[in-house]
Amino acid sequence: MKFLLGLGNPGPRYEGTRHNVGFAVADGLVQRLGTTYSIGYRCVLARADVDSTRVYIVKPLTYMNLSGEVIPYLRRRWRVAPEDLLVIFDDMSLPVGKIRLRSKGSSGGHNGVKSIIQHLGTQDFPRLRIGIGQPPPTEENGAIDHVLSRFTGKELAIIEKARTLAVDAALVFVRDGIEAAMSAFNSRVITDTERTDTSD
Repeated sequence: MKFLLGLGNPGPRYEGTRHNVGFAVADGLVQRLGTTYSIGYRCVLARADVDSTRVYIVKPLTYMNLSGEVIPYLRRRWRVAPEDLLVIFDDMSLPVGKIRLRSKGSSGGHNGVKSIIQHLGTQDFPRLRIGIGQPPPTEENGAIDHVLSRFTGKELAIIEKARTLAVDAALVFVRDGIEAAMSAFNSRVITDTERTDTSD
């Protein structure tokens, strides 16, 4: 089994914000695999089969800072091994639309990932980061305002391309593992042509 855990904040207030790109990728996976969410403990989750692998797509409903509270539930019910869990989340250190996979690492200051590490008891689990860019210097509350803001018109086209790439990468992880996904997607970039197919 593999578990694809998209991070975000629940509710319409946060829909479409930069902090919710993990949720957006999870929704893209649900759509791609033709499945639907059901209610779990502090989460919604969808089940699908990819080739011979059972996959669970999970969105915690605890708000970002408490994302890891879903981990004990998953481990009790399915005995999830850290290497079978791909955590999908936003990253300000990457430019908008850049995706990056790693097999393990620190939280990088991301509170949702901090919570996952706390409840999993290790930082040795695969993760897929989607770039949301740095806050502009004029943003009064910096990182907080930035992650809760929405993408601009030009950024929306880029982030939609990135979401498609992230869905593809997550499915390569399911089929072939994190090293194969890293090799196939860490060097991928969205071309200038793709970046200019919309306007503000």
